[in-house]
Amino acid sequence: MRRRFGLAIAGAAALAWGEWVNWCWSRALVGSGTGASEAVVVLGFRNPQPTANFINRWRVRAGIRSVATDGPGPTRVIFSGGVTGTGAPEAQLMADYAKSALSYDGAVLLEDRSTTTWENITNVIPLLEDVDRIKFASQPAHALKARAYLRRQRPDLAERVVRADDYRPGEWMIGKPLLALHGLWSLRGLGPEERKAAP
Repeated sequence: MRRRFGLAIAGAAALAWGEWVNWCWSRALVGSGTGASEAVVVLGFRNPQPTANFINRWRVRAGIRSVATDGPGPTRVIFSGGVTGTGAPEAQLMADYAKSALSYDGAVLLEDRSTTTWENITNVIPLLEDVDRIKFASQPAHALKARAYLRRQRPDLAERVVRADDYRPGEWMIGKPLLALHGLWSLRGLGPEERKAAP
């Protein structure tokens, strides 16, 4: 009985920790950009098959729900990701999913050359120059890495970054501790100032 109770407490603590870490990451390196226009950048994940995989489908949903439906100006959704298998680029697969499964009919741009997060940022920068607000849609740790990379490459554009709707309490709850552990590993390259913004 004690062992079961101890395991239950440990499990609850792990879930709470996963929620907290992901919540913190979703709010790190985010500004208060204002203005009429916005861009939502949906970052791709390794996708060798001919249709969008589970991770990319979730990222597309997070990106589409991040579109400001009550905003005063236009929104463009930028799907970013190149070819990682033998088929179409991730950007195209995500755009197809947004259109066919989510019935998204807003403005869409494709960046279909990137194979790393650093390249994602480098290649979407020309598509962000003229917007007032920038959102990155991915798992919170990955979106934080993207915001950090934008800050390194173009600090002027980083000032326009606002939160995407990529963190929701209870979503991915069972997997969040694992996502948090993976995030800690993937964010180990952040600099001291960037780390101050993360837990």
